[in-house]
Amino acid sequence: MIITQTTNSIKEPRITLVGAGPGDAELISIKGVRVLKSADVVLYDALVNCELLQFAPENAIKVFVGKRSGDHSYSQQAVNKLMIDYALNYGHVVRLKGGDPFVFGRGFEELEMAASYSIPAEVVPGISSSISVPALQGIPLTHRGASESFWVITGTTSSGEISKDLYAAAKSNATVVVLMGIKRLKDIADIFIAAGKHRLPAAVIQNGTMENEKIVVATAGTIFESAQDQKIDSPALIVFGEVVGLHSLFQPIKAFYEFSEQE
Repeated sequence: MIITQTTNSIKEPRITLVGAGPGDAELISIKGVRVLKSADVVLYDALVNCELLQFAPENAIKVFVGKRSGDHSYSQQAVNKLMIDYALNYGHVVRLKGGDPFVFGRGFEELEMAASYSIPAEVVPGISSSISVPALQGIPLTHRGASESFWVITGTTSSGEISKDLYAAAKSNATVVVLMGIKRLKDIADIFIAAGKHRLPAAVIQNGTMENEKIVVATAGTIFESAQDQKIDSPALIVFGEVVGLHSLFQPIKAFYEFSEQE
């Protein structure tokens, strides 16, 4: 794609990667908003709340470069090329990315691309859905006596395979947050079941932080069927861990197991 500057003045090219947060427009940082206000071009992803575009100047070019699980309107290579072309021809490009640019956001690849053209680039971190979405549901990733650490793992690798880290994580006592894994929920749950954790509390949260947010709480052994019953789809994240048992929706499940053990 060839982009031609139509004005006589060409601004100095620069690129800023901005984390837009998990969905709720109010969860972007103040610095992120300030950077958007200085944008000549905004390249934004599918998971970015479009309300944030109002912070960019009215005459700024706004380009959707949708990247959502199972729906890649643009390849990463195409996005990189657009980013460079716009920077060289228009000036300040804000690459607006859902969550945090460095948490499965391929942000470093974009920084490398900018560096290869000697274009100055910086990063404005964003709030990752891996932490914020469970938190807003009252699920702490760490809690005294329940979890001393947490893993954040991609559900599938670039080749479409289940991440090998999931097998190790399932054997630990840590809270495990799985991003981009809803399409392989059954396979992922089976890993925890095989590790002897079929009764481990689990949750799936769809459209986290948004008005249409949905949550399903179950156990590793029943989470797939429960998510199917509630017609959960992407975008969604999965949480496995004792901390999910703190959620009010898990209390009836806990009571059921305790009652069954007493019989």
